[in-house]
Amino acid sequence: MEKKVFSIQGEELKTLTLADEVFNREVNEGAIYYAICNELANCRVGTASTKTRAEVKGTSRKPWKQKGTGRARAGRRRSPLWVGGGVVFGPRPRDYSYSVPKKLKQLALKSILSLRAKDDRLKIVEDFSIDSGKTKDLVAILKRLSCTGRTVIVLKDDDRMIKRAGANLPLVRFLAYNRLRAHDLFYGRSVLVLESAVVKLNEFYGDKKTEASA
Repeated sequence: MEKKVFSIQGEELKTLTLADEVFNREVNEGAIYYAICNELANCRVGTASTKTRAEVKGTSRKPWKQKGTGRARAGRRRSPLWVGGGVVFGPRPRDYSYSVPKKLKQLALKSILSLRAKDDRLKIVEDFSIDSGKTKDLVAILKRLSCTGRTVIVLKDDDRMIKRAGANLPLVRFLAYNRLRAHDLFYGRSVLVLESAVVKLNEFYGDKKTEASA
């Protein structure tokens, strides 16, 4: 599969041959579903908590005698039937995270990359950095590349300056080639992949290496 490489000015520079195993394979919707569910579950904090009748503050004394008052029987004010009493079967702190097979996660990521490449929402751009670290410089580049809405930028290395420039952009996400997230890739309106990151993606997820042609 071949894709055009664009400059940060939005001009076509050359063509890259992408590994079909990574960017042109059959999309597995089931793998994508399970990978996204796994990521969302792993993000859950799980700190919701309620107090049982044994934990709420209050006396254990019987509020009135059992018989002779004409009122319903009551054992203690901490009963769940009372206002301010304990909660029955309420949420308790728990860990929602779980693991999925590594091959399933890789299959999901390759399926999403193939899906984005087929619907022309994946764009390869020449390697660039923002030495100034200013947000306006990154916004100008994204505008020239016609990237609007949720945008995912796949990097080769941990470029601190480009991440600094995008820190104030809530709809921009930065991912390393070896630490992709299925949720961000799937819901990203535009996926920008640096030229060096494409080579690493081919090596990391496939067997073929990228070949460049003028």
